[in-house]
Amino acid sequence: MKATFYGHASIALDLEGANVLFDPFITPNELAKEIDINTLKPDYIMLSHAHSDHVADVAAIQKNADATVIAVVETAAWVSRQGISQDKIIEMNFGGTVKTNFGTAKMVYALHTNSTPDLQYGGVPAGYIITSGNKKIYFAGDTALTLEMKLLADEALDWAILPIGDHYTMGVDDAIKAAGFINCKNIIGIHYNTFPPIAIDEAEAKKKFADAGLHLHLLPIGGSLTL
Repeated sequence: MKATFYGHASIALDLEGANVLFDPFITPNELAKEIDINTLKPDYIMLSHAHSDHVADVAAIQKNADATVIAVVETAAWVSRQGISQDKIIEMNFGGTVKTNFGTAKMVYALHTNSTPDLQYGGVPAGYIITSGNKKIYFAGDTALTLEMKLLADEALDWAILPIGDHYTMGVDDAIKAAGFINCKNIIGIHYNTFPPIAIDEAEAKKKFADAGLHLHLLPIGGSLTL
């Protein structure tokens, strides 16, 4: 299994039986200009919420790859308005688990806001716990630090994908607390450096995580990590 970072919060997981792409925001991201979305062939596109910096490339990638899109009910309704067939959309809600070609995906709490690019109500943002083979991976989505994360402490997470850019989500210090809440030491950082308000000092961030006994991985855009 491996993770591949496409900038901002866009990350793909090659799992057992399928490829999953989270929150595709690639073509509008100048930092990801070397990524050709036509080469991306996910089996599933999973959305944490519907802000434009998380869904900009959903329709194009879904059409090209014939992917199935998974999202909370109201965000899924926006997806259907993009001309994506209903049989290619799985809507779900908190606490629910769906069985997939790679294993299972459970929707969990995230603390953020949500609206769609056409300014409609997008439902409540979410995170996911992905179970595939012998690995369990938490994709937090856009979220603040929240006590609900403590409910994940006994999930035996192997990896956690956490936002670290601050301003719109958790920053580095809160992400370190979050890693403690969820009892996971292997962290992949997302949602940083795309825009000036979420720029971070990468060396300082890695040191802070290391000082806390945690492993922070900051992947270059297009770079991969074996899980």
